[in-house]
Amino acid sequence: MKLFQRLLVAPATLGLLAPIAANATDINMDVISNYYSNSELEITSDTFKPTTTNKSLLISGGEGLVDSHDHGSDGFSSTTSASFSVDMLIGAVDGATATDDTLDAQNINATYGYQIDLSTSFTGEDSLDVSIDAGSSGTTLGELDLNSGGDTLTVDGVSYTFPLGDKITAFVGDNMDGSTLYSTACVYGGVTTTLDDCGNASSAMAAGYGTAMGASFDIGGGFTGAIGYEGNGSDQKGLFTKEGLDSYGAQLSYGADSYGASVTYNITETSSTAETTYVGLNGYWTPEGGNLPSISVGLETGDPSTAGAKDTTHYFVGLQWDEVGAGTLGVAAGTADPTEDDASDLMMYEAFYSYPVNDGLTITPIVFVEEKASGTDDLTGIAVKASFSF
Repeated sequence: MKLFQRLLVAPATLGLLAPIAANATDINMDVISNYYSNSELEITSDTFKPTTTNKSLLISGGEGLVDSHDHGSDGFSSTTSASFSVDMLIGAVDGATATDDTLDAQNINATYGYQIDLSTSFTGEDSLDVSIDAGSSGTTLGELDLNSGGDTLTVDGVSYTFPLGDKITAFVGDNMDGSTLYSTACVYGGVTTTLDDCGNASSAMAAGYGTAMGASFDIGGGFTGAIGYEGNGSDQKGLFTKEGLDSYGAQLSYGADSYGASVTYNITETSSTAETTYVGLNGYWTPEGGNLPSISVGLETGDPSTAGAKDTTHYFVGLQWDEVGAGTLGVAAGTADPTEDDASDLMMYEAFYSYPVNDGLTITPIVFVEEKASGTDDLTGIAVKASFSF
């Protein structure tokens, strides 16, 4: 090699040795000198990458340059995966803060939601899941189902799912729904809090009591069964006690290639002496081809035990076209809240178009209308949500 070339290569080589020296236990200087006569100097992508095994840090052509070094546990667990999502939302809701069409009720607002989902397996068949989130949906855009815990990251749910034999899967968790392992027959992907539950919000055990557990069963022939429980494990009244509040549920589901159905049953205690029994019926049909939409329907009834309390009804219908251009179009309607017998239905309507810009970004324009009782303005909202996943 010419002298000028050696002068160029030498400083570069010394610069590479500096980080190596910080990690090496023994440096072979004879091998280093060989680089001055090597015109094919190349750095591999794994040169400075920490590993969990005893391997040398290598420069191509320089085997033995650095002795083995144990990096121990400074790497991420190979059985743990992490996913991240960010929702950024801008929109306005008319009627959200006043009973007449004032300017304050129509202001444009912006908010966000952030979530981290961690999943670890210890046997290859189990899963320890932790959800951590932050967000500030506020009162104006709260219907659009974003995280609302504030700007501080908090643990939103912890659960452990594991198999019991070949056909049974069980879970235990905190701040989870007892219906975590349910298979409700619905293929509509709603965007509002009211309509994304497919009409079975109460029968699907969303009591929010805290401690949850359940199991699912592969019956065979397309049939699955599931049971669930919720209770306040942090309350001194305890779980499964007369004084504490508990919620029990069960579901039977059937799924075929293009249709499915499910029946959900639940008893939720509302006080030490009162409870409500819910029954939910759900079904869907997905036609072949992309011209017709999938249809999802739901009907739920509530029967309270309190003397004088009236039965309630809650229903939902959702249509979804999965191939409208490059995106997905959905429209749905249903009761905004369970309706008592002899009362007028207050309806909720929504429409959205979800457009994937790329693998990590989806843009979703949203329009919704929620009817309110007489004397209060209906809510009319329009918003655009940008959803990032990585």
